[in-house]
Amino acid sequence: MRTPKLSNPARPRLASLAIACQIVMVMATASFAQEARNPDYPHQPQLVEFDAPGAAKSASPNCGTGCGTVAYANDAWGDIVGYYTDANVVPHGFLRTPGGHFISFDAPGAGLGAGLNQGTAAFGINDLGEIVGQYQDSNYVYHGFIRNPDGSFTTFDASGAGRGANQGTLAWDIGPFGRTAGSYIDGNNVYHGFVRSRTGASASFDPPGSVFTYVCEETCLNSVGSVTGFYSDTNGNTHGFVRDRSGKITTFDAPGAVATIAASIDPQGVIAGYFLDGTFVAHGFVREPDSRFSTFSLPEAGKAPGQGTVPFSINLFGAVAGEFIDANNVMRGFERLGTRYFATFHAPDAGSSAGQGTRPSTNNADGSVTGWWVDALGLNHGFVWSPY
Repeated sequence: MRTPKLSNPARPRLASLAIACQIVMVMATASFAQEARNPDYPHQPQLVEFDAPGAAKSASPNCGTGCGTVAYANDAWGDIVGYYTDANVVPHGFLRTPGGHFISFDAPGAGLGAGLNQGTAAFGINDLGEIVGQYQDSNYVYHGFIRNPDGSFTTFDASGAGRGANQGTLAWDIGPFGRTAGSYIDGNNVYHGFVRSRTGASASFDPPGSVFTYVCEETCLNSVGSVTGFYSDTNGNTHGFVRDRSGKITTFDAPGAVATIAASIDPQGVIAGYFLDGTFVAHGFVREPDSRFSTFSLPEAGKAPGQGTVPFSINLFGAVAGEFIDANNVMRGFERLGTRYFATFHAPDAGSSAGQGTRPSTNNADGSVTGWWVDALGLNHGFVWSPY
């Protein structure tokens, strides 16, 4: 797989309750941001490590850096989705509920052969419990899927997706109204972006001059249908883009960037990501809808090529989460609330060598962050970090 069943009847899905919860979350998040600057702030952050039942207990060359449990996204209710590889190197999707209960699933048509590393990977979940991801069939072709709260599946292919091995549809993102987005690999092994409506209408796109279009993973499709990501031009330069629901594409570069990676977009159109400077050190950025940029770097981040500050997600209220890579090339997590407060965290059992550590993926509306950590043997494990 690329870097590479789930109903929860006890959880209400009413719009009025969702709105009420969001109001509470606004108040809670604002309170945390304000109080956390106070040395007497009473709340203690918590980090919980976890593994999906049945996950491999050792790494394998067949799954490389993707072995074990990889948590990719969390919703406002605290559900977490991702994938795990079992002892036979078969990837399966999973849902972890807020209470720690796991449900494993396989998309219809997923390859399940031992040692082949095909299978199913979940990448996104919306607040209605719909899960998006991709599966690889027995011929190593990628296809997209939506897993509905009742356990049923819809599978799909983007128009123009290739049908050869390691080609096809890479579905990353799902919005609150069932829209999905991602990238597809055509028959010439070229990457393009796509968006798909709830009814199945699909549109492909590329920014002007793109030879490689990549819609970023998990949180790059917002509630109004805007999509963000990055692309490479014919000179090998990397730029960010945002595509609105009408199809208009705007490209951009962070100030001082030699490469710009847009990684997440919130409902207001604010984009978070990172850029590489002239020495190939990474720095975080936030881009407002009016094109204004603010940039930031954690003081603990390394300052050599391949190190720095790497945001991956911006939540409903503007909190930014990601990793920073320290001077020893170890990954560590952070969340930025407002413009001045940073919380940093590290899974207690994470490895301390280069390429190991704690790798956040997304943060939900109340600021909880999920992702994975890499142990001293190179095996992945999931985590959820909460600021409360």
